[in-house]
Parts: sequence; structure tokens; C-alpha cells
Amino acid sequence: MVDEKPTHHKDAETSEFPREARKWHQEAGLTARAPSGGGGRHMSPGLPCLAPPRRRCLLPPLLGCAMNQKGIRVLLFDIRSPAQTIPEGIQFIRGDIRHLSDIEKAFQDVDVSCVFHTASYGMSGREQLNRNLIEEVNVRGTDNVLQACRKRGVPRLVYTSTCNVIFGGQVIRNGDESLPYLPLHLYSDHYSRTKAVAERKVLEANGSALERSDGVLRTCALRPAGIYGPGEQRHLPRIVNYIEKGLFKFVFGDPKNLVEFVHVDNLVQAHILASEALKADKGHIASGQPYFISDGRPVNNFEFFRPLVEGLGYTFPSIRLPMTLIYCFAFLTEMAHFVLRRLYNFQPFLTCTEVYKTGVTHYFSLEKAKKELGYEAQAFDFQEVVEWFKAHGHGRNPGSRDSEGLVWDGLLVLLLVIVVFMWLYPVILSL
Repeated sequence: MVDEKPTHHKDAETSEFPREARKWHQEAGLTARAPSGGGGRHMSPGLPCLAPPRRRCLLPPLLGCAMNQKGIRVLLFDIRSPAQTIPEGIQFIRGDIRHLSDIEKAFQDVDVSCVFHTASYGMSGREQLNRNLIEEVNVRGTDNVLQACRKRGVPRLVYTSTCNVIFGGQVIRNGDESLPYLPLHLYSDHYSRTKAVAERKVLEANGSALERSDGVLRTCALRPAGIYGPGEQRHLPRIVNYIEKGLFKFVFGDPKNLVEFVHVDNLVQAHILASEALKADKGHIASGQPYFISDGRPVNNFEFFRPLVEGLGYTFPSIRLPMTLIYCFAFLTEMAHFVLRRLYNFQPFLTCTEVYKTGVTHYFSLEKAKKELGYEAQAFDFQEVVEWFKAHGHGRNPGSRDSEGLVWDGLLVLLLVIVVFMWLYPVILSL
């Protein structure tokens, strides 16, 4: 993903470097797979970026550019080469986080001062159902990163976790870092389960001895909410695809349910502050600690995306369905995927976990991140995201209505009728 930088908290709190980094990312087209991590420091160090297969993510190149602009040497480690030439000062190394030898090779001949491990797999959609690959990337990959850090004498590791490590479908209001992990069987999906396992490994590794020096490895974990921003590649393209196909015809759940999101610029800031807080001059205050990171503005999931829907010229749905009905629909979709995946690995409209994550209140306090890291979330809106999609050919032409949309409308209505019937069938039998 990215690397590390010599900057003070004051610099990290400004938006100048993320915006410049974003400009480079959009113009040059550099992308890093969903994961990545790395860091170099003080003039010469390089930083490995760890990334998993077949995913693109905005955070790694933005974080790498932000540090590079501060004079830090960055090493970007990814499974696929960048689409275009990367800026001077950022070195790319191709490799797979699942292979320890690839990571060790990336660490050769560089004095790495900090690794940002942002690699992950299986957050949403059909990837969420690929349990084997999820475990290989999230757990085995993290084991490999920790082993390489200890062996190569890397003093600091910042792990990009998720707020879902303590969420399993239960209501959480203003939760803090004292909340315990869930028993593994209570997680609603394998992604959250494996991220919890990996986070614990990272935090438990704090203070472990380094093989090439007398020092110890200092670790911390960031727990971001749902990430958004111009060019985000995990969630927004899928949402826009549904909107354009006419599938976004309803919302569900209680409109008072609240969730959280984090703009990628705020997440970049948090990573840089976390790496600084692992240093001796900050008293190693972040050592062994987790931190929730978000924009600090709980909002209804569907209302959050209203500016995107309307900004692209579409009508925001007025139909609201019960969450239990949608959960039933998601369950049937997952079952169909399980049966048909070898013949046709289709993208599920929704998974059961996504129903929980969008329809159940869960948001968290930022007090610990503010107090210990100096984190201050900046306010962002969806305008930049809307403009990014428009610049890439998306958006509805006034008065347009294509035949594909009509077909999808018909299929969606048919599926909902089937689900409603199955949902009401036990009630009918009891009459």
C-alpha cells in the first residue's frame, strides 16, 4: 500500500497533501489492490505496501503520495503493476501478501521504519462468500507481515482493521475501544471474523523482540468505518451500477438507524498520525492500541447516498421495505450463489451481512483517537464523488429510459414477489 513520512501532527491535519495525492491518483491512474501496507522513514527508508488479489483501493496510493510529498521514500507492494508511471520517490515491487518469500524480498536492501498493512479481502459482494481466499489474505497474510517485520527489524506497524471486529449485527451507539471482540461464531461474515483474528495477532505482537536489533516491534490498529471518496473501488462502483440498472428502487429498515463512514483523506490522516504515535518522542502512546476512525457524523445509510443518487440524475426511492424481508431475500441470494457459483459466479444483489451493516445502528466514539493521536475529522460531502463518476461517463441523461432498465425492473419485482410469498408462507399455513 504505502509508506511513511516525517511530518508533525499539524501537517497531518491539513488537507493539502491528500488532495494533491488524489489529483495524481486520478490523472496517473495508479491503483493498489484492496490491500497494501508499508513504510519507510527518515530519508532512506522504503516501505512495503501489502495488497491482495484482484482488488483496487484508493488508500494505498493516497497514503504513499502523501508521505512521498513529505520527503519520505515509499515502497508500494502490490499483486499487479500500476497502470501508469508512478511519481519519483515511490518504488513499486510486485508480490503477493500470501507468500512470505514475496514480502521478505520486498524488505531486502531497504531500511524500513514503518509498515502500513492495509491488505484485506472479502469485505462485500461475492468476495464475501469466498471463505478460503478471505482467510488466506486476512489471516495468513497478516502472519507473514508480522514475521517479516520481526525478522527484518521493522520497529513500527500500523494495521488497517475495521469497525466490524466488534460488530455482529447488534445495536451499538457511541461504542468505544473497551468493547470486547465477539466469540468467533457470532460474527455475521468471515471477513469480519478473520479481521478480528488478524487484529488480535497484530496487537498481541506489540512489544515482541526484533531479530536484527535490540528494539521491539510497536503495533497499533485502526478501525475505519465504510470508506468513500473519489475513485473508491470497493463499494461505490457497485452501488452506481445498481442505480444505473434501475435496481435501486427501495430502501429498507428504520430511517432512524445510523451508521458511519470515513472519507479517505481522513483515513490517510489517521494512518500518518498513528505511525507518529508509535514513536518514542510520542511516548509510544499508540503501542498495542486500537482506534475507531470515521468522519464522526452518524447518518442513515441510505440518506448518506442520496446526494450520489440525485447528483447523477436519478430519483431517490420512496418505497421502504421491512429489514426482515430484505434479509430473507439476501439469504436466498446467497443460497443461489452457493449452488451456482461453479457455473456462474454472479454478484449477489445483497448479502446477509450487508443487510446488517446497512440496516442496524452501529457507530463509535472518536475520543480516544482525538486524545491519543490528535485526530480531527474534516467535513466532506459527495460532490467530488459525483463529479468523479460524471467524469468517467456515468450519470443519467435527462428523460432517458432504456430497455435494460425495464427488464431489471421486471426481474426485481418478480424476485420480491417470490420473497414476499416465502416470507408470508408460514403465516398462511398457521391460519
